[in-house]
Amino acid sequence: MRAMVQTGFGGPEVLSLRDLPDPEPAAGEVVVEVHAAALNHLDLIQRRVGVLPGFALPHVGGMDVAGHVVAVGTDVTTVRAGQRVVVDPTVGCGGCPSCTAGHPGHCPDLRVVGGSRPGGFAEYVAVPAAVVHPVPDHVDLADAAALPTAWSVAWQSVHRVGRVQPGEWVLVHAAASAVSIAAVQLAHRAGARVVGVARNEAKRALAADLGAELVIGLDADTAPTVREHTAGGVDVVIDHVGAATWPCSLASLRTGGRLVLLGNTSGDRVELSLSEVYHRGLQLLGTGAYAPADFAAMLDSYFTGGLRVPRAAEYPLAELPQAHARQDAGDLLGKILVRP
Repeated sequence: MRAMVQTGFGGPEVLSLRDLPDPEPAAGEVVVEVHAAALNHLDLIQRRVGVLPGFALPHVGGMDVAGHVVAVGTDVTTVRAGQRVVVDPTVGCGGCPSCTAGHPGHCPDLRVVGGSRPGGFAEYVAVPAAVVHPVPDHVDLADAAALPTAWSVAWQSVHRVGRVQPGEWVLVHAAASAVSIAAVQLAHRAGARVVGVARNEAKRALAADLGAELVIGLDADTAPTVREHTAGGVDVVIDHVGAATWPCSLASLRTGGRLVLLGNTSGDRVELSLSEVYHRGLQLLGTGAYAPADFAAMLDSYFTGGLRVPRAAEYPLAELPQAHARQDAGDLLGKILVRP
């Protein structure tokens, strides 16, 4: 099969098209013929420094994958050849306390499809049958490929951790990023009133189109404007930006508000006033790893219809380096898809 292989660390030039043996399914595994794979920010980090435990070179990336099952290993009874599927990239050992409690993302032997085991930037990928989910015929497989990482994290942030309720105000930072595109729509569908913060007019227009009632840029006036518009502040802030948005996030919350933290793309260190948190009764909530139940619930929600996965661009497999360069450049409005 053809695959894009990472052979070093650095820019897109460390990726090259290679011929590799077709994967064979081990016991409990299936082989998926890749219809599409979506590019994530974590794919870029892996290319630069390889942060995930178990990562080794050479490596085939691609964490978000959808396609057709073409081979089934022994002991597999839940998946059949020919089935349309999307892959949950989180693979636990299955036997540790975290896995048996339903949280493989915290498994000490965690492996990630496309992160620390071969992924979807290839014509075929072998994965455990337990992490594939059927895709209904009415759902485009390319759309399904854009869901796993961003939408699972967004579902977890909005529902399980953020506990968003109808009528609440929810502020979503970087409202046109992949995770936030999902969070805006999921919060809106949950009956919340959404504030989207984004850095340019095109991104703010997309957030408004997806359901944000108020869209605004990030500056010194953001939090005062949010408090005025919401009559005192929002109930929930969803923030994966980190240091750059930390002051705005805290200042935008009403008394008793919930700050959901799920990333640190602008920096990891912030200053915190303990008295501000305890006097105002604020809740600081880290998301941790999403659970398989979050993944399944997210798919159920998306498959019912009415939600959108905007596409920024599509590239053939051989042009994955160009796709990486486009993702590096930023200012995307949606996901980049790669098609073998």
